[in-house]
Amino acid sequence: MTSPDQTQDAAVPPSDTDSTPPPESESAERETQRRGIPGWLEFPLLILAALLIAVVIKTFLFQAFYIPSASMEDTLQVLDRVLVSKISYAIGDIERGDVIVFDDPRPGFEQPDEDALQRAIRNLRESIGLSTPQSEFIKRVIGIAGDVVEGRDGGVWVNGVALVEPYVKEPDKPIGEFGPVLVPEGSLFVMGDNRHSSQDSRMFGPIPIDDVVGKAVVIIWPLGRLGGV
Repeated sequence: MTSPDQTQDAAVPPSDTDSTPPPESESAERETQRRGIPGWLEFPLLILAALLIAVVIKTFLFQAFYIPSASMEDTLQVLDRVLVSKISYAIGDIERGDVIVFDDPRPGFEQPDEDALQRAIRNLRESIGLSTPQSEFIKRVIGIAGDVVEGRDGGVWVNGVALVEPYVKEPDKPIGEFGPVLVPEGSLFVMGDNRHSSQDSRMFGPIPIDDVVGKAVVIIWPLGRLGGV
């Protein structure tokens, strides 16, 4: 015999409203309305957010740098792209042998003094094509403040000691004499690894540390050359 409760339960059909989820488009629309953002505005906001994140990364953390010349061969080849760390020297000192990117120090190429905000604005303008990127060099640090650097006997000497440089292109080909040069406080003496095809401190003298953009840490392109600098 069937109880009254069982009869009542069996007589009530299941509710379609309770078991059927709303369409995805309706759910997305409700979620957008809940956040208070019109649907047509979401995509431009995502683009803007991605652009701002890219600018922040480029300004304060890392920047991809394109190798335009043969001055750093064979360490870096023309068309290589390297990742430059902008935080390496915030937590450590520049050392001899580091490969660094710095602003063009030649006369007529002076860079304006910039604080962090001004540099961020410039990077944003460059990212959206409103200004031309500044010219930058990439070289190896040979001497730091207080060092005496000179070229003699076909090689490079620092503080009276001949450097052993396995990274130099054509190491058996002697370079011309220069110096001696005393590296001033707050400056660096830099040279390209391809000594016979490089504009460096032999021509334009030591560079200010304040002009250093960052430290080249890894080759990211082409993939066949992926690895540390």
